[in-house]
Amino acid sequence: QVQLVESGGGLVQPGGSLRLSCAVSGSLFSIYAWAWYRQAPGKERELVARIRSNNNTNYADSVKGRFTISRDNAKNTVSLQMNNLRPEDTAVYYCNALLGSINTWGQGTQVTVSS
Repeated sequence: QVQLVESGGGLVQPGGSLRLSCAVSGSLFSIYAWAWYRQAPGKERELVARIRSNNNTNYADSVKGRFTISRDNAKNTVSLQMNNLRPEDTAVYYCNALLGSINTWGQGTQVTVSS
């Protein structure tokens, strides 16, 4: 089992950038699929980006070309670089680990995009 701790959220103006990080404790980091989800007030949690053990990635259409997910197997971290942020990106962002039936979530980090 793994434990996840997100960091890097905050308040940013439209057009700005933030980098979220997910620090992972536990073993077998390299074989998990990792993802970032987000949940805005009154909305369902949605997938933002996923990176698999073979480094294949997929993104929500709304963030393609603006967000980049990456993983560092040596440091046990997963990152989400977010550029050209928009007010509609405002949400709590969650790190997620998936391996077979193991589905683990972090506590979330708030991202607010506002002028």
